[in-house]
Amino acid sequence: MTAAALKPRVDTLEYALQVLAEQAARTAAEVERLSLEMREFKDEMGEFKNEMSEFKNEMSDFKDETRREHRELNRKWGEMANKLGTIVEDLVAPSLPRVVHEVCGEEIIDLSVRRKRKLPDGRVQEFDAIAVTPTLVCLNSTKSTLRSADVDALIGEIDQLREFFPEFRTTPVIGILATLAVEDSVLRHASRQGFVVLAIGDELMEVRNPPGFVPRRW
Repeated sequence: MTAAALKPRVDTLEYALQVLAEQAARTAAEVERLSLEMREFKDEMGEFKNEMSEFKNEMSDFKDETRREHRELNRKWGEMANKLGTIVEDLVAPSLPRVVHEVCGEEIIDLSVRRKRKLPDGRVQEFDAIAVTPTLVCLNSTKSTLRSADVDALIGEIDQLREFFPEFRTTPVIGILATLAVEDSVLRHASRQGFVVLAIGDELMEVRNPPGFVPRRW
């Protein structure tokens, strides 16, 4: 084959190689562009993840701070109520329906605060709060400072309850001790006796007995 005859084929091959090279260059450029976009996207996602982590930490800090402020507000409210002598009315009584339902699984059908009764012989007895459910009587004793002696005294109050309220003589009684704050040793003693213990918390009065605690039915 003559050189003249080969030239068109060579020109065609050179053109094809040029087109192929251009396509390869465009492909390489597109790959580089996509790679750059993926790196930028990865960086953006990393920044977004960091921002979300910071936001989560800020929300956690805000939640903790709100809880601390709420607890402190309740504590101050409790101190004020204690000074005014209205801790039962202001803190304990409003919490009893929730506490009784939480601990006993029952609804209160009658709630008396500062319940007083006089016997025919002239004796008078006042109870801080009495909450009645369809099957139980919950007797509350509230102290600004709860001591072990107060725990033991509640046993006697249960006997007095049945003496002053004969209608409760055959009804199981659950003892509830309420205070502003409770020491661990007193809490353990009260829990061993089977008494529910309440103290200031996030929701006014909170149950402080250990997990799994089951109140005694006297």
